[in-house]
Amino acid sequence: MATETNISINQDRLWDSLMTMAKIGPGIAGGNNRQTVTLEDGDARKLFQKWSEEAGMTMKVDELGSMFLKREGTDKNALPVVIGSHLDTQPTGGKYDGVLGVLAGLEIVRTLNDLNIQTKHPIMIVNWTNEEGSRFPPAMMASAGYAGIYDVKTLLSAEDAEGNIFGEELNKIGWKGSEKVGEQKIHCYYELHIEQGPILETEEIDIGVVTHGQGLKWLEVELSGTEQHTGTTPMHVRKDTSLAMSEIILAVNNIANKNQPNALGSVGHIEVSPNSRNVIAGQSIFTIDFRSPDIEKLNKMESELKLLAIDICKKYKVNFNMKQIGGFDPVTFDKDCLTNIRKSAEKFGYTYKDIVSGAGHDACWINSVAPSAMIMCPCVDGLSHNEAEEIKPHWAGSSTNVLLHAAIASAS
Repeated sequence: MATETNISINQDRLWDSLMTMAKIGPGIAGGNNRQTVTLEDGDARKLFQKWSEEAGMTMKVDELGSMFLKREGTDKNALPVVIGSHLDTQPTGGKYDGVLGVLAGLEIVRTLNDLNIQTKHPIMIVNWTNEEGSRFPPAMMASAGYAGIYDVKTLLSAEDAEGNIFGEELNKIGWKGSEKVGEQKIHCYYELHIEQGPILETEEIDIGVVTHGQGLKWLEVELSGTEQHTGTTPMHVRKDTSLAMSEIILAVNNIANKNQPNALGSVGHIEVSPNSRNVIAGQSIFTIDFRSPDIEKLNKMESELKLLAIDICKKYKVNFNMKQIGGFDPVTFDKDCLTNIRKSAEKFGYTYKDIVSGAGHDACWINSVAPSAMIMCPCVDGLSHNEAEEIKPHWAGSSTNVLLHAAIASAS
């Protein structure tokens, strides 16, 4: 007879659900293109709703389109233990990023149903809208709205590159709900995710216990100089912003290396004007991404970069301006939830390791309003945000087993 101490999920059923969901919004190279509030996103939501309702769950949808599916507990007044992630993908995304966390929650409910196990607290599964932010900014949109980080009206008015309005597109696919954002309160929150990095696979670790989420600073730098003919302007009189930019980019890399461990820095977006092969760049705009789980180190890297950049720009006679355009402070996840995760891994004899999440996740925002924690499973070659993203079925199974027992511990 199954008891709460020895139950396991149905790994084959979970894997079949993942593969079935992956048929919606297929990519061109084996992955998925199911961007937020597209028709494909709408179809994925319908399938998830169908599966959840077949499992006896009831659904509410909030104004930002997030889906809340609830399995009742024995105590009608108890707040739900929430398991969540997202079904939207990058334009060239994989089959598991976000999706594993949502469908693992569904598999947990199915398992509890199969074994007729009741919990005191309800179990709730959430599909947060627009975690990826690939189409509409910001990333982790709906969870940020839920946590009160952004005003709901501001989020609904967000525009994509073609000028489409988020709220209007949400209406078009029929998923703008009536539930007030943030109205559904949470007892605690768990999120399962693929690691999106190489540590667990390389070290042959079964489970990543995510103790912290990295803080992030997105800094936009604008350099202004003088557009001049490259063939007629002597080198010593030029005000070349691309030259100054190149040294600043190198400085970003050097600063991140100097502040090890747990410091990252890169430049991923560059605009050079007039972007002509025979004109000296009179303007350069680029963004710097600094990350660290240590807020003091994060601020230190920004300060070091600013001082160096000012000196570099003086040397090349260009004007310098820098502003922060995004970011969030480091996250420390809940100790009790983390303890439940570790104890659950120990039940199965899984190896586990404390790790820091290098990417942003919905759990990072939810942690500001409810006790939260994350579980990670390995992914092949650490590859994610790529159609070649891959995990092994037993990785999905073992991490979902840990999630199951952590959720039961919190819901008892």
